[in-house]
Amino acid sequence: MIQSNSSKNFIYGIHPLIEAIESGKEIEKIFIKRESASPQYAQLIKLIKENNLPHQYVPIEKLNRITRKNHQGVIAFISPITYDNIEQIIPTLYEDGIIPLILILDGITDVRNLGAICRTAECAGVNAIIYAEKGSAIINEDTVKTSAGAIHNIPICKVKNMVKTIKFLTESGLNIIACTEKTDELYYNLNYCEPTAIIMGSEGEGISFELRKLAQQEAAIPLLGKTESLNVSCATAVILYEIVRQRSTI
Repeated sequence: MIQSNSSKNFIYGIHPLIEAIESGKEIEKIFIKRESASPQYAQLIKLIKENNLPHQYVPIEKLNRITRKNHQGVIAFISPITYDNIEQIIPTLYEDGIIPLILILDGITDVRNLGAICRTAECAGVNAIIYAEKGSAIINEDTVKTSAGAIHNIPICKVKNMVKTIKFLTESGLNIIACTEKTDELYYNLNYCEPTAIIMGSEGEGISFELRKLAQQEAAIPLLGKTESLNVSCATAVILYEIVRQRSTI
């Protein structure tokens, strides 16, 4: 059965989830209670692995906190959007004579921050947003609401291997810029008029060292007060609208 309200959109029960997978629904994450002798359970696990779907074995108490209905040990969160493929988007942008502007999100876990970023990115003309399948916020109805619907108007690409994806962007001619406070290079001194991908990190951890190593440049936003950092959605707006400013003069 599908359960939906302002903050959740999920399927519970073995047979409904099997049907959802076979019909091609976008699955964000699956929570499963370990161990079951049911033949349908074995069929479900086989489908999950064949489709390489993100899943996690959890205690029954976690499932019960999500719903008290007969979930049969299985709950899956359904994405309210359809994902795009960045490897198809980049060549199309070049063919159309568009200078690519891609936003990469590393470890953004707050659904409302994600929604706010999507809204700003769409308004600023970002061509696609990339985020990792693991360790990122689940896109749900709260994300859609916070984005004011903008998330439906911008390609969202969920990837399994962020390092591989960034290497693809580099090979495709994009300049990778990491937005981080760990540099003296101020964001407004960089040139964004060439094909560009901006990496934004989480507020707690920032951009991972692994991804920072892949960036050709780094950019910092000056902080003149006592607060150590901007909210990531605010920082994203600052750097994206510097790009808008520079590109408007081309």
